[in-house]
Amino acid sequence: MNDAVSSMALRRAVTAVALLNLAYFGVEFTVARAIGSVSLFADSIDFLEDTAVNGLILVGLRWHGRGRAKLAMGLAAVLLLPGLATAWTAWQQWQSMRVPAPEPLVLTGLGALVVNLSCAFLLVTVQHVHGSLSRAAFLSARNDAIANVAIIGAGAVTLWRQSAWPDLLVGLGILVINLDAAREVFSAAKAEHRVTQVAKP
Repeated sequence: MNDAVSSMALRRAVTAVALLNLAYFGVEFTVARAIGSVSLFADSIDFLEDTAVNGLILVGLRWHGRGRAKLAMGLAAVLLLPGLATAWTAWQQWQSMRVPAPEPLVLTGLGALVVNLSCAFLLVTVQHVHGSLSRAAFLSARNDAIANVAIIGAGAVTLWRQSAWPDLLVGLGILVINLDAAREVFSAAKAEHRVTQVAKP
């Protein structure tokens, strides 16, 4: 696959992923606010963050290697935003210990899993096109799918035992996943930036 075809394939995949993320953000955020779920709230913010990440990637595809590497370093910082929102929401949940409704938690988590698996499938074949930018998009979709499985599990446990802890712990787990994704993207971007610096005449 030549560079022009690869870039076009990546552009189509990233556009579709951005639209899917934006659409499901509205669904998940609404349910999270209605049932008081930390994990769904954190994941909904993550959907919004993914929309922004993929939008920035579309812009970055027109840049040269060094510019893409710098943009990816910025994306690593963006990946931290859902973590900060999660930490604040978890603090509020810990104070109130409100138990979220388990059925909407499970169903919304299942819907999010379908969306994120679709996104990961779209991105897996183009994750190495244009280096760290496409890697950022794939990592985000992959990590979100892992988080969705945990959300479904939290809903199942909450259905069995009426407790706020499963939802709260999964929310904190999403925080850890996002911090690790930010680290991976930043490391890949630094490596790419070093390569372009060496290659610079």
